[in-house]
Amino acid sequence: MKFVDETIIEVHAGNGGDGVASFRREKYVPRGGPDGGDGGRGGSIHAIADRNLNTLVDFRFARIHRAGHGERGMGSDCYGAAGRDLELRVPVGTLVFDAESGAPIADLAHDGERALLARGGRGGLGNLHFKSSTNRAPRQCTPGEPGESRRLRLELRVLADVGLLGMPNAGKSTFIRAVSAARPKVADYPFTTLHPNLGVVRAGADESFVIADIPGLIEGAADGAGLGHQFLRHLKRTGLLLHMVDAADATLDPVQSVRVLERELRRYDADLADKPRWLVLNKIDALPEGEGERLLAAVVRRLRWKAPAWAISAVAGTGCPALVRAIQDHLSRTRAPDAADAQTPPPEGSR
Repeated sequence: MKFVDETIIEVHAGNGGDGVASFRREKYVPRGGPDGGDGGRGGSIHAIADRNLNTLVDFRFARIHRAGHGERGMGSDCYGAAGRDLELRVPVGTLVFDAESGAPIADLAHDGERALLARGGRGGLGNLHFKSSTNRAPRQCTPGEPGESRRLRLELRVLADVGLLGMPNAGKSTFIRAVSAARPKVADYPFTTLHPNLGVVRAGADESFVIADIPGLIEGAADGAGLGHQFLRHLKRTGLLLHMVDAADATLDPVQSVRVLERELRRYDADLADKPRWLVLNKIDALPEGEGERLLAAVVRRLRWKAPAWAISAVAGTGCPALVRAIQDHLSRTRAPDAADAQTPPPEGSR
């Protein structure tokens, strides 16, 4: 299935049904009075997050979505039936924006979460609402209101704890294959990864985290070079970035590689560039014994790198278990304050 993470759709809620002017007509009941019912409300359109979906491809081909219209009111105090609501199922992690103004409408970050996209119109009033002591035979009724119509932009951001960042052929896909059950394509040419891949990493019996691999970045990505920045949005929800660098490529200066990607991150989003980021020197199996650690020390010194730094081989598995353990410990520490805040009772008198 093709991976689609952004699309434009139109949603049209149902119109409300018209109210009706009617009078009671029964044998032996003269001047029966008004009995016109209200029109039914128009159907609304909701989005629902569904964990069983992982792409917006269905909305690439079905762009216009309409809810049902409310039925017209009838005599004998009969109200019109409400229009059928429409539920659009989207992947967990979908953001909804107004396509015209860019204003955010919803962030569906949890399975089963709902958001109203377009509200159905209210039904019109029948003439039974207009009777009074001075108006015994009202002929007034009101039409139903039109439903909302909007153009929306749907944007999918995958939900992961850790994001892999690096240039093409840095070994990101090999790493995610080594530490999880994910099986992204691996080959010896650039841009093997064409869409994000997710893997669940088991760090212990009851410990795990989700890692995301996105296509590699190159210098000039902000101007559309390579695959551009189109997949960087998927790293915005992560709590930790692993900046992976190829240690085996003699034509590549690891320090320059790191600085190029830092500039691209900063051009794309300053908040993303400021996320916690660890340096991971990959493919040390291709270097003489001990050279990987010496190269890592030199890179850290030249970059004045303050965050953790690791030398690993995703192919051979060297250093991977220790890195996974460190990531899990880091995530456990960062999650602990959130859990404590959730369990802290509200101050007395705040209820």
